[in-house]
Amino acid sequence: MGEIVPSKDDATKIDISHPYFLSPSDSPGMSLINTIFDGSSYGNCKRGILISLSAKNKLGFINGTCKIPEKESNLIIQWTRCNDMVLSWLLNSLNKEIAESVVYLQTAADLWKELEERYGQSNGTKLYQLQRELNLINQGSNDVASYFTKIKRIWDQLRELNTFTTCSCACTCEAKEHNHKMVEDQKLIQFLMG
Repeated sequence: MGEIVPSKDDATKIDISHPYFLSPSDSPGMSLINTIFDGSSYGNCKRGILISLSAKNKLGFINGTCKIPEKESNLIIQWTRCNDMVLSWLLNSLNKEIAESVVYLQTAADLWKELEERYGQSNGTKLYQLQRELNLINQGSNDVASYFTKIKRIWDQLRELNTFTTCSCACTCEAKEHNHKMVEDQKLIQFLMG
């Protein structure tokens, strides 16, 4: 995705599809996710925030593609309003202690970078916890759908923590398909064992 740096003439032409557009329903009191982030389950929090910001066309404010316009630009005020709105949404998605530790960061991108550095690292303890939970899970008195939902949640979290590089090349050796099938077979065996 390319960098978005609008020209001076764009200030009066911001339409609904522009990242600088704010809807009348956008307010600083909104939270991007249903459950306030308290330092645990960062993967779930991150996923929810990314979905919400994508839906609002504001991902550029955290990934750095919506750069600050030149000070002389007519858009500096609009960029600042949008950045502050995204900052407030992010802060509202954090518990009080975490929010207070990042409240003085100036841009949404800086706040996001701080959260990523603090909580986004692949965590050996989390991997261990999820793998242990996966090994101990069983259907018990749950119906199959409930059991599958529980095990699927763990698989999804493990996938997010996965540090292996995924091949995206168009290879002819079929190793990619073989590896994918192997992972799916392992999941089936785990499911059936529980």
